[in-house]
Amino acid sequence: MLSLDDRLCAALAEDLGRGDATSQAIIPAGQLARAEVLLKEPGVLSGLSAAQRVFALLDSAVQVSWQAGDGEQRERGVIGTISGPARSILSGERLALNLLQRLSGIATLTRHYADALVGSRTRLLDTRKTTPLWRDLEKAAVRHGGGLNHRAGLDDGLLIKDNHIAAAGGITAAITRARGSGYLLKVECEVSNLAELEEALHAGADRVLLDNMEDDQLAAAVRVRDRLAPQVTLEASGNMTLERLPRVAASGVDFVSVGALTHSAPALDISLNFILEDTT
Repeated sequence: MLSLDDRLCAALAEDLGRGDATSQAIIPAGQLARAEVLLKEPGVLSGLSAAQRVFALLDSAVQVSWQAGDGEQRERGVIGTISGPARSILSGERLALNLLQRLSGIATLTRHYADALVGSRTRLLDTRKTTPLWRDLEKAAVRHGGGLNHRAGLDDGLLIKDNHIAAAGGITAAITRARGSGYLLKVECEVSNLAELEEALHAGADRVLLDNMEDDQLAAAVRVRDRLAPQVTLEASGNMTLERLPRVAASGVDFVSVGALTHSAPALDISLNFILEDTT
């Protein structure tokens, strides 16, 4: 996997191209500046260290100081300051803000979903529906918002989905093959009805993903699990809206996974207010 620095350098290269023509055209090379990072709506912060690293890679003379931390719920106001060469601050502004806005948006949406589960035994999971190459940062944002991470990638869990089942010739065959594969990983299997749930439980799944089941089906699935294999955990997924989450939690499922945390989170409104400094 590419390091964070490699990805940030590639992102800077994408944005800068042959250079920041506007800043080079109108800002003297020696001009210093200070900028305030302004949070313009309440939210949970994430991506502060990545944004700071953007400026460190661009120009070591740029100094970033945060007045908040990742995972912190903040109201509107200044959350940090940036000082140093004006050209460099302007050149790194967009990438740094893109990261802050995107990741803080994920953390904020996650907090709303996690809050909807407070008081229940159900825990919130993310999915692999992330921006290519930025999964680690987006999954960190989920943690900052109070959620838990599902698989980081295809190599750290056996999750048998409908297409795997079709390719293997059925649920039992798929789970049996997974069990005999030599991978020392938990086996999770997706099902869409109670009959498939019973088959997965009898076949030896460690966790069962209840896909697009209605609330009453989820409650019935918990009863089936409790009767046949109480050690197995249940994960509900599909059409998990904020309004629905308390009802899903009331069914007794162990986990709820929400792709929207990373694929549909709105960006948090964060801006940079630029203040020129005296160069003398």
